[in-house]
Amino acid sequence: MSQTTLSEKRVHMADLHSDHQLWLNTLRFCKDEIGIFDKRMEDIARRNTGREVMAELEHFQNRYIREREVIDELRHDIKQHENHLEKFAMDHPVASDHVLFTDHQGLRDRIHTFEKLYHELKVEFMRWLADRM
Repeated sequence: MSQTTLSEKRVHMADLHSDHQLWLNTLRFCKDEIGIFDKRMEDIARRNTGREVMAELEHFQNRYIREREVIDELRHDIKQHENHLEKFAMDHPVASDHVLFTDHQGLRDRIHTFEKLYHELKVEFMRWLADRM
């Protein structure tokens, strides 16, 4: 457990764990969805070999490659935090239900930023798909 200031929010381990599970499910869903988008881009590429369309496809492919990297980084950091909580629970089995931990606000902010940017990319991609159909 780390030192905190009075302004830092304190929460129970179960609340942190719940956030982790929700976030991991969201990230898994997004990664699966990107796989669907990849297949859609392959379909478009087979039907449209024009230079402009291929450049647009490459743009989206690169963005989705980066999204996968961000997902992997977030998943890693969430799992690291979960490992920290597990270790504390194993070392302090009685106290873990009663101790308040510093909220993982930095991780929460990163997840919210990811979700916002991912949604914006998805909207942009859907508009592009509608124009190309």
